[in-house]
Amino acid sequence: MSLRNELEKSGSWLFRHRTYLPLVLVPVFFVCLSTFTYLGRSHALNEIWQVCCLGVSFLGLAVRIITVGRAPLGTSGRNTREQVANTLNCTGIYSVVRHPLYLGNYLIMLGFALWPHSWWLAVLTTCFYALYYERIMLAEEAFLRERFGETFEKWSAETPAFIPRFRGWKPSPVPFCWRTVAQREYNAFFLIISVFFLFDLIGDSIAEGRLHVDYVWFGVFLAGFLIFAVLRSLKKRTRLLDVEGR
Repeated sequence: MSLRNELEKSGSWLFRHRTYLPLVLVPVFFVCLSTFTYLGRSHALNEIWQVCCLGVSFLGLAVRIITVGRAPLGTSGRNTREQVANTLNCTGIYSVVRHPLYLGNYLIMLGFALWPHSWWLAVLTTCFYALYYERIMLAEEAFLRERFGETFEKWSAETPAFIPRFRGWKPSPVPFCWRTVAQREYNAFFLIISVFFLFDLIGDSIAEGRLHVDYVWFGVFLAGFLIFAVLRSLKKRTRLLDVEGR
C-alpha cells in the first residue's frame, strides 16, 4: 500500500472517531491545571485573560455557525460512518476555506488550551490538531476528488485548505437559517461554557488553596445550561426547529 493510501486509510479511521479522539488531551489539560497560578499573580488580570480565551473559542463557534447556517442539503453533516456529499459547496465560507468546520473546532480547542496561560499546551494542541485533521482532510478530499472530479480540482486550486483567504469570497445562494444553527450547535455552545466554568473552578481553587466559586462564571454557566436545555427540549420534543430540506 502506498504512503498516500495509508494516510487516506488512517484519515478515514480518524474521521469515524473524530468526535471522541480529542479527549486524549484531557489528561494533559488537567496536568497543566494542577500547577495553576493567576496570570501575573493577579486575579483581575487573569479574568481578562480568561475572557480573551473565551473569545477565541467563541470565534471558533462563530465559524461553525456561519458554516452550518448556510449549509445546503447533504453538506457539512455530522455523519461518522462514511463520507457523504450530495453537492460540492463552493460558495459562502467554503469559497475562502475548504474545511471551515475543522477550523472552527481548532479555534474552540485553542481557546481551551490558552486558558492555563501555558505556551507549551497551546503548541501541543496545535500540533495534535495539525496531525489529526491533516489525515482526515486528506481522506475527505480523496472522496470529493473521486465524486466531483474537475469541479473539485478547480475549487481546491483556488481555495486554501485551512487558513482562510478572504479575497476569494463568493456569496452563498442559500439563505441563513437560525433553526439549523439552533438544532446543530447548542452542544458546542454549552461545551464551551461548561469547560470554561470548570477550568475557572479548578484554577481558582488551586490558586486560592480552597474551594472557590466565581459567581460570575457560575451565572454564565447557569444561563448557558438554560439555553442548552431549552434548545435540546425544542429539538427532541417539538418540530419547531425542523427545517424543510435542511
